[in-house]
Amino acid sequence: MGIALPESMRCVEITAPGGPEVLRPAERPAPVPGPGEILVEVAAAGVNRPDVLQRLGRYDPPPGASDLPGLEIAGRVVALGEGVTEWAATDPVCALVAGGGYAQYCAVPAGQALPVPKGLTMVEAAALPETVFTVWTNVFERGALKPGEVFLVHGGSSGIGTTAIQLAGARGARVFATAGSADKCRACEGLGAERAIDYRTEDFVAVLKEATGGKGVDVVLDMVGGDYIARDIEVMAPDGRHVSIAFLRGAKVTLNLFPVMTKRLTLTGSTLRARPAAEKARIARAVRDEVWPLVEEGRMKPVVHATFPLEQAAEAHRLMESSAHIGKIVLTVGP
Repeated sequence: MGIALPESMRCVEITAPGGPEVLRPAERPAPVPGPGEILVEVAAAGVNRPDVLQRLGRYDPPPGASDLPGLEIAGRVVALGEGVTEWAATDPVCALVAGGGYAQYCAVPAGQALPVPKGLTMVEAAALPETVFTVWTNVFERGALKPGEVFLVHGGSSGIGTTAIQLAGARGARVFATAGSADKCRACEGLGAERAIDYRTEDFVAVLKEATGGKGVDVVLDMVGGDYIARDIEVMAPDGRHVSIAFLRGAKVTLNLFPVMTKRLTLTGSTLRARPAAEKARIARAVRDEVWPLVEEGRMKPVVHATFPLEQAAEAHRLMESSAHIGKIVLTVGP
């Protein structure tokens, strides 16, 4: 069924809810792939905000998922579970997982794995799944962004933001972003944003109304929440779609629904981690068909800010929480 496997593996555990110091290197039994799963020897694993929330005790893994953090990996297939025919041992893959990425081996539902795009390193491939799955399902499925429409992403310098800017631009949208410094704004514009707005010094509502001739924004991808929601509604165009994926400034808001009615707005949102494997496999197929060609043509590429060895996951989390990074943070695991 694959390559001879060791019985144990290196990993990083969350020893208790708390700060980065609760992330500790450990040794555990290597997982065994179940029916419909593949076992991947992990070369690199992406670090994401949900990992931080899980470490803090605010985002539990879904039932049946590993308690180890880590939602995206890249590596090589080393074993196949019963019924798996689409992969073979040594295949290079990257994958979205519900947990267990901070480890030397990770069991993955076969449908959630994708081939490593041509020309990308394992580190770059590990930076793709969580952000690409999230952007595709929220911006293009729920938000229904079309070529020629105006798109706004908050947190444009984040992993999600840098992915959304490139993918929306590659598919023909006018792209705008907010970010928290002049350097981050320049980075967003370098990735294809028509205009990046420094939210510390500028009013994004005023800037966007001017830039669009008063029409406003067709689709907003919001990971800020709080008081941003009302401001988003103010700047949205008629028939606009607002998609919430996180709430850095709070999940509870007070809204005036009158403009939602008069402009026929849609307010929606989603999470990804707890969705059934079949739903994630469907998204994976869409990503392979619609996004992977853009990656392989060089029209979008993961932005990797820094890498850390697996055992330094705590340092990676400190950088994530500082918000000093632009793009993704990745842990290197394999040889």
